[in-house]
Amino acid sequence: MFEVSREPPDLQRLMNFVRKDESGAVALFYGVVRNHNQGRRVQYLEYDAYPGMAVKKMREVAEEVRARWPITEMGMIHRMGRVEVGEAALVVAVSSPHRREAFEACQYAVDRVKEIVPIWKKEVGEGGEVWLEGHHVSPPETAAPSP
Repeated sequence: MFEVSREPPDLQRLMNFVRKDESGAVALFYGVVRNHNQGRRVQYLEYDAYPGMAVKKMREVAEEVRARWPITEMGMIHRMGRVEVGEAALVVAVSSPHRREAFEACQYAVDRVKEIVPIWKKEVGEGGEVWLEGHHVSPPETAAPSP
């Protein structure tokens, strides 16, 4: 389940997708628009993307995650268009047999989405509009399975 959507994410649908009977943990990242950034007030964000390419890159992130951690399932939804302060912009859910792998895999997936998925973010607030770029994140070593 990898989506870009103009609608708020359906968290229950995402959780139902990733939760499996063999999973003892589900980690959820719920990234919301905050009211400030770098010392200035933010009114809202606008996201733009080529959805087909964005979903393709999300799937690549999932392949990276699966190569590093023994996860059961994962899914992600990224908002498009105008997203208000307090609304979710990115939701990532990862299930695995153990919590450590779920947390680590989820954090890695969020960082990689911000780094490689071609979604452009415009911040609107005090002083006008600013286009923001993603950031590079060093990949962690492969996680060892939990006891």
